[in-house]
Amino acid sequence: MDMNQYLQIFIEESRENLQSLNENLLKLEGEPDNIQVLNDIFRVAHTLKGMAGTMGFVRMQSLTHSIENVLSEIRNGELHITPEMLDILFQCLDALENYVDQIINTSSEGDESYSDLIDQLEAILATKGASAVAAAPAAGGAAPAVGGGAETKSSTPPDADLPAEVAEVKDEALRSGLHAFKITITLSSNCMLKAARSFVIFNDLESMGEVIHTVPSVQDIEDEKFDQQFTLYYLTQEEYDKIYKTVETAAEVEGVAIDVLEQTPVQIAEEKVEPTPAPAAPAASTPAPAAPAASTPAPAAGGAKQQVAGKSVRVNIERLDTLMNLVSELIIIKTQLEGLNEADMSNSESNYSDSVEYLERITTSLHDAVMKVRMVPVETVFNRFPRMIRDVSRKIGKNIELVMSGEETELDRTVVDEIGDPLIHILRNAADHGLETTAERIAIGKNEKGTINLRAYQDGNSVVIEVQDDGKGIDTQKIKQKAFDRGDISREVFDSMSEQEAIDLLFRPSFSTAEQITDLSGRGVGLDVVKSKITALGGLVEVETKLGKGSRFIVRLPLTLAIIQALMVNVGGEKYAIPLNTIQNIENITGDEIKLVQNQEVIVLRTEVIPIVRLDSILGLESSQEDNLIVVIVKKGEKQVGFVVDSLTGQQEIVIKPLGKYLGNIHMIAGATILGNGEVALILDINTLV
Repeated sequence: MDMNQYLQIFIEESRENLQSLNENLLKLEGEPDNIQVLNDIFRVAHTLKGMAGTMGFVRMQSLTHSIENVLSEIRNGELHITPEMLDILFQCLDALENYVDQIINTSSEGDESYSDLIDQLEAILATKGASAVAAAPAAGGAAPAVGGGAETKSSTPPDADLPAEVAEVKDEALRSGLHAFKITITLSSNCMLKAARSFVIFNDLESMGEVIHTVPSVQDIEDEKFDQQFTLYYLTQEEYDKIYKTVETAAEVEGVAIDVLEQTPVQIAEEKVEPTPAPAAPAASTPAPAAPAASTPAPAAGGAKQQVAGKSVRVNIERLDTLMNLVSELIIIKTQLEGLNEADMSNSESNYSDSVEYLERITTSLHDAVMKVRMVPVETVFNRFPRMIRDVSRKIGKNIELVMSGEETELDRTVVDEIGDPLIHILRNAADHGLETTAERIAIGKNEKGTINLRAYQDGNSVVIEVQDDGKGIDTQKIKQKAFDRGDISREVFDSMSEQEAIDLLFRPSFSTAEQITDLSGRGVGLDVVKSKITALGGLVEVETKLGKGSRFIVRLPLTLAIIQALMVNVGGEKYAIPLNTIQNIENITGDEIKLVQNQEVIVLRTEVIPIVRLDSILGLESSQEDNLIVVIVKKGEKQVGFVVDSLTGQQEIVIKPLGKYLGNIHMIAGATILGNGEVALILDINTLV
């Protein structure tokens, strides 16, 4: 069987599981005694191992197996969590992410075995005197088996072959009101992928309870080192009938036998425990087809390389229903328009007008629905930052807490894919430059733990992402002095430069205030990357700071890059589009109202001085402008500029088309759009022009 068809779903589920592993490891670092978190980590590692084994990624499977071994020893109390152990587990997480990245790029896990990490995990087990590779788990999670052996066929109790520590877990579960079962499963003789089928059955059962022991061991089952039969011991709140039906109806299951387990007698040698009668397994018959488990891959179209591009979006089914209803309405109105012949239109123009108006409403609603389908929460980006801040704080020796809010705020998938790197630079900048060291914070009376707030919220047609720290703030005098020493500014500019202009120097390429180059800073490749990337997305970056109190970086991004509302204008006989969300107002002025200040044309509008830009001049066009001028006032952040245009065409919804690589360096133009008459209109890049 070609497993490449399952590759896309394997990648998506691996990413989800790795994110869950990352979050739970961070929780475990703060709550090392939290058994529930530990159980969750174990289950994720177990699932990753099974998925990797099913897909044939043996290196990934081997590493997760070693992680499982350490987690098992922690769960049964043989090992205690230490910062060094967590560092190794985080390194293992990075290694697993590298495996998945390799699989995305090449459909193969590559040659890196990370044997050094496996050796470190084995060394942890050895130093703690762990004699067994996989020890018994605490109640509440699945674990690899201890030992092996064939199924017991004697008159002894059905749990007689359970190791003592696992039997104790079973007894504790029974005392707490759970049910315990011994389930013996026989797969059909023509089952081609026994390990994969076993993994699906395990997943079905673990969605309702916990597997505490298997015969043969989990590793042997995953390696297909068994004939057609295996046995598992299972704890659950569900009743016998539901468990029996779940297993019996699974595909390629030929027979099922279930024993109900009871408390282990105190005197095993003197007493016999009779198993509770259970219905015999049904005779071999055609099993009912089972729905695939969550981790059972489904076929995907296209080649493996195209499959794994990672551009899929998970969509709420209600949004798809809305989309489907609108498409149905579109088909209805299409049929209605086709039914209108020339005679109908001449006799009843109102029918035609009503149909067109109805079509316009549907297309607008369809656009809104498609935009919502493309929207994903910024949580997909935010989730990577707690781990990053944790690593940075350990590296630079600062006590840092990251507080996130607004993760449910939605952005277009295209924008979400691009904002990760800029936010990484801003957060690292806040941790390294913004926050003081622990000793410095204590000395000035601040909380020894520095705080970075990362929040997102929607503001009109934009999404705002803020990164705020309670550190020392930005020393603008130091920035100006650094720029002067580098020769970037003259003494005259130094003396007249405002605080905001000094802050803007931080966004210049190769500019850094760090005293020495480290892994985190000093190379001057941080904030300039932030500005260029955010600007390319049609957004902008603002900075607010107060010396001794902290700084706030504000990133404003458009909700979507695909379709926007725009004002169409004419300049020199050409049509241009100005994004509507940037326009403040439109003014009619005369030439006498234009003043010259420091060689810059400005107008005074309601006590505000606004510079104006003659678009015909900077675009190289011949304008028909006369004494009466039309000025479109646009605003980006705190800056306002007036664009002088020849005339206005009106408001229009436009689809943005990129210029392509040959025209991509025209900075004043953000893209193009095709108008209803087939003409091409260029979209002005407001960020560059302002």
